[in-house]
This record gives sequence, structure tokens and C-alpha cells, in this order.
Amino acid sequence: MRVFSTDHLEVPLPDGHRFPMGKYRMLRERLLARGLLAPAEVSPAPAAPLDRIGAVHDPAYVRAFVAGSLTRDAVRRLGFPWSPALVDRTLGSVGGTLAAARAALEGGFGGNLAGGTHHAHRDFGSGYCVFNDLVVAAVTLLDEGTVARVAIVDLDVHQGDGTATLCADDDRIFTLSVHGARNFPSRKQASDLDLALPDGTGDEEYLAAVGPALEQVFDRAQPQLVLFQAGVDPLAEDRLGRLALTLDGLEARDALVFGRCRDADVAVVATLGGGYADPLEPTLAAHEGTYRAARAAFDPGT
Repeated sequence: MRVFSTDHLEVPLPDGHRFPMGKYRMLRERLLARGLLAPAEVSPAPAAPLDRIGAVHDPAYVRAFVAGSLTRDAVRRLGFPWSPALVDRTLGSVGGTLAAARAALEGGFGGNLAGGTHHAHRDFGSGYCVFNDLVVAAVTLLDEGTVARVAIVDLDVHQGDGTATLCADDDRIFTLSVHGARNFPSRKQASDLDLALPDGTGDEEYLAAVGPALEQVFDRAQPQLVLFQAGVDPLAEDRLGRLALTLDGLEARDALVFGRCRDADVAVVATLGGGYADPLEPTLAAHEGTYRAARAAFDPGT
């Protein structure tokens, strides 16, 4: 198992900022302490090449972000104050997903302890998402000819609107989003398959929806690689979620995705996506469950 991390790329945020930047280091340390990852399995994420980001995003937007010349409104829409450190972490987050995808194609599973930035559109970022790591990784591997078909399975509580728009005209990529109907973004986009769930949806109803949706992905897309946005904000304790999943329900969801990929001999990448519980412990426990499920599916002897 190969996993990439970005917490060596620290981003200063104002006091009281609600994005849980500290969770990335805390999660890596937790996974190592629990024995769910070995130190040799975790590497610092490499920076994504700017030309590969520019193959997905408007090159003028890419240049403006890297140079720190975005408009004030564009920065506000990101949700982060601009800094050189944010540039470094953003490039590492995208590079981590691309590196994890290459690792997954070699060994079945790869992970990025960041990423899942599904609200990034072609020429603007939104909702803490600057560049769309999922689409950059998919398009890079497709353009290289490494794979011919990719599925993006997005189970974050917020719809993957940026992913949907970026992939709308690319029939090599199949997009699934299972999300809260009344959550951000207010204006949803059209994925290849969208399931919008009502507030308060719990484990049983959620898993009953995800299972058939996964079958549609595999039947319709026949992917060679699955990029899994494993956001844990459907958790009942999440302050931005509105759904009502338990930790056991989220781990069962992740086991469902990993087991389906393993059984079909399809490589899978896990990215973190959202998680905004306060205090942070339920979010960390939910992300831990993702890696426990991955171990059970791909390395059951560990």
C-alpha cells in the first residue's frame, strides 16, 4: 500500500478559520500509531506539474493563482487567504492524487491523505478547492494512454459540481456523485449519475442507495481506475453535513467501494474530501475507518 501526504506543507490560516487544516497531520500520525499504515508506506506528495493542471484548468487561472494575482472576489470564493504556502500545498495535494493513482495501477490501491477537491471548476476555485485533483489525475493518465476509462466515485456530502462540469464533455470519465440534496453547492451540476439524498438520511437508506449506484458505475463505465472521493462529512456529527451516518455506516460504505473494486480487479485511489466535525475526533475516526476498510480489502493479513 502506498499513500501520499501533504501535511509537511503547512498553510497558515487566520484564528477561527473553520477549515480543519490540522486534521491532515493528526490523521497521518493516527494511522501510523494504529498500525494501519507503516512508515515506509507513506511518502510526501510530489508537486503536480503545472502543464498537467493547465490541461484541465484555464491556464490563465492557473498562472494567476500561482502568482498570487487572483482578484479579491476569486480569493474569497476559494475560502482560503492566498499565500505561497497555499500554492505549495495545492500543488502537493494534486500531485499526491496523481502519484496515488500511479501506485494504485501497480498495486491495486493508492491513497492521498488530502485531495478530493471537487468544487474546483475550469477557471475558478470554490469551497476550499483550488484545482481539481481528481480530474487532473484522470486526464493525465488518460492522455498518456495508461488507462482508457476512469470512474470518479464521489461520496462526499457536497455534490462534486466542479468535477461534473470539467468531465461533462469527456466520455472517457464517468462521474458519480451521491450527496445531500439541500447542501452546498446551491446550484448543482449534472454528473453522469447523481443521487441527491434528503436531510437526515441514515446508514440503512444511504447504503441501499450507494450499492446500486456502484453497480451502475461498473456496468456503464467499465472503469480501469476508480478515483474515490471518500469525504466523511455525511457523518451525523459533521457541522456541515445534514445527513445522519454513523462511523460504522461510513466504514461500511468504504468497504463497499473497495470490495467492489477488488472483486472487479480495478485499481482504486482514496482521497479524503470533507470532514468538519467540531471537536475533530469523529472526523478523524471516520477517516481512520476508510483506511481500516482499505486494509481489510487489499491487505487482510495485516
